[in-house]
Amino acid sequence: MKWFAFLLFAFAFAPAFAADVNKAPWMEGERLSYSLSWGFFSAGSADMNAIPKENRKIEFESVARNNGAFKTIYPVADTIHTLADSKTLLPDYFRKILNEGSYFNSSLIRFDRHGQKAILSDSVFFDSRRKNVKSHVDTTIAIKGYEHCIVSAFYLVRSMDFSAKKDSYFAAVSGKKRYTLKVIVHGKETVETGLGSFRCIKVEPVLGGDGIFKTSGRLFIWITDDSRRLPVLMKTEITIGSIRAELTRFKQGASE
Repeated sequence: MKWFAFLLFAFAFAPAFAADVNKAPWMEGERLSYSLSWGFFSAGSADMNAIPKENRKIEFESVARNNGAFKTIYPVADTIHTLADSKTLLPDYFRKILNEGSYFNSSLIRFDRHGQKAILSDSVFFDSRRKNVKSHVDTTIAIKGYEHCIVSAFYLVRSMDFSAKKDSYFAAVSGKKRYTLKVIVHGKETVETGLGSFRCIKVEPVLGGDGIFKTSGRLFIWITDDSRRLPVLMKTEITIGSIRAELTRFKQGASE
């Protein structure tokens, strides 16, 4: 869903001070499942998986689906894949496939660190079979070599050192642009979810300039204040109401 991708974009910044990502629990594998809701209505579900690979690589997979009346009116089936370096989490590529109502899109960003560029290939199709191209764009984005995509940054930010409680500025690539973001640490709060009570750190990402956050309202993320660093809750304002993503199930390594 576009608004689930929007929630993920909240994490698309490379922290200036972070713990050793090699010791992060998701480096041995992780599964996160979310329920998505719009106000009082259930809107769908999402899953995010971290899969260790050979040759110092880790694969991230994100899948979002809607349900109920939302699926009947506007069916959604979105998938995102990212392959990243397991030492730095810098992505090799970011692939996004969207099926949303009558909108069918396939997008690929390849990161050339040495050439300091990100290469985007984006296609919109007339149908879900992706045989008839409606429009196609090839674009090269200048980067400095340390930018993340929305998925790799989702995992990297969880190792961020929030103890300083200072605003920080970072960079990310999404779509046709390189963005500058600021993350605000609001402090600690206790969050109640279906999984129980969690002591969390509340953060708010803000995008300056002409980006998606400028008109989409405020966005907040609650990350557990423990070694698991679970993003148990995300909330964002939209034009009508608000969207909530709540963690319903997780698995890290061999533990449940």
